[in-house]
Amino acid sequence: MPHALLVDDDTNTLSVLAGLVSREGFTTATAASLQEARERMGEQRPDVVLLDLVLPDGDGMDLFQDVESRDATEVVLITGHASVETSVQALRLGATDYLLKPVNVKQLKAILSRVSRPTDLKKEIGALRDELRSLGRFGRLLGTSDAMQKVYDQIERVAPTAVTVFITGESGTGKELVAQTLHDLSRRRKQPFIAVNCGAISPQLIESELFGHEKGSFTGALYEHKGYFERASGGSLFLDEITEMPVELQVKLLRVLEAGTFMRVGSGKQIEVDVRVIAATNRDPEEAVADGKLREDLLYRLQVFPLHLPPLRERMGDVELIAQKFLEEVNQVERSGKSFAPDVLEMLKRYHWPGNVRELKNIIHRSYIMADDVIHANCLPIETEKTRNAGGPFFQVRVGSTISEVERRLIMATLQQCGGNREKAAEMLGISLKTLYNRLREYESQSA
Repeated sequence: MPHALLVDDDTNTLSVLAGLVSREGFTTATAASLQEARERMGEQRPDVVLLDLVLPDGDGMDLFQDVESRDATEVVLITGHASVETSVQALRLGATDYLLKPVNVKQLKAILSRVSRPTDLKKEIGALRDELRSLGRFGRLLGTSDAMQKVYDQIERVAPTAVTVFITGESGTGKELVAQTLHDLSRRRKQPFIAVNCGAISPQLIESELFGHEKGSFTGALYEHKGYFERASGGSLFLDEITEMPVELQVKLLRVLEAGTFMRVGSGKQIEVDVRVIAATNRDPEEAVADGKLREDLLYRLQVFPLHLPPLRERMGDVELIAQKFLEEVNQVERSGKSFAPDVLEMLKRYHWPGNVRELKNIIHRSYIMADDVIHANCLPIETEKTRNAGGPFFQVRVGSTISEVERRLIMATLQQCGGNREKAAEMLGISLKTLYNRLREYESQSA
């Protein structure tokens, strides 16, 4: 049976917490001061510590240094003196979560339900390390380079916790794979993982998509709709390209992160939710704040644990491993046995990969189609050779194509090159964001 230590100088709070925690299947010990807490920990190592921030003989965070093994004991901060700064500080010191007084019973139960023996996850991550040494992979990620080893170390540290992770990196580097790996190695892994590209949803619809809406709340709302937060309850929600979220909606996201509640569009009822948010962007977060694309207070709350994913050009030693894996996947699907010519692998390792791993995957798939049994250099897409000196991809236009057809191909190719970032694509094309949205709506209606 797991054991919990409850630390609070309010005897009534201790009594209530002890009852709640006991009903969740824990044995409990209580302490009203730092000294008592240290004594209780000496008597029996707790699996979880519910820790008040303000204690008679010191700051509750002073107890962190007395927790011998963070892999074996989780610390959850409980405080009525909350601020974003102190909460983030506690999370960075190693707390796995925090609760505000008065304690929300549903949130407490959700946290306790995830307190399995942390050594189980440690063993699993250790097994992944063994797999990395033999196969060059860590969960869903590939690579043996020093740059990726640092990423694996960070994932290993933060995955078992409940803290918010903010992933940065260029388009195509694999930020969603990192988010999925974080989920797979967490206590939420049996619950949903939902990925949302904030830049791919119309600004007019994103609030409804995230938080849901009530029937009749706006024109076209024919049914009650559950948003991504409700659908991800108990699990993880990955918000990719967070800087593309409208600033006014970022305020509501901040409230969900702080209070664990939100309201559907057209409703006045608060809905409680337990979701771990993982955010990502291909922009520099500080520049996004300076440009008014990201609220500073939201950045502060998201960036509890920042994790930067290196571009492929900074880990060229991984290119051959990743390329072989992509080819293996295509061979399995197509039931074939195609292989690379040696000069092709050398060519791939010399290329600068502006589109990162996503571009590598696309090139492998297209080269497979062009090849017979062996993929030679002439099977590589022509833009690979051209972009080596020109600095960007090309596409060919058939003589006699209509202007609208060429415009459509140019817009979609630019959008793909920008990793779906519509604002960046509009800037590269020299058109307004509104014009880009209008064109994309036209293309959607034409294909419907």
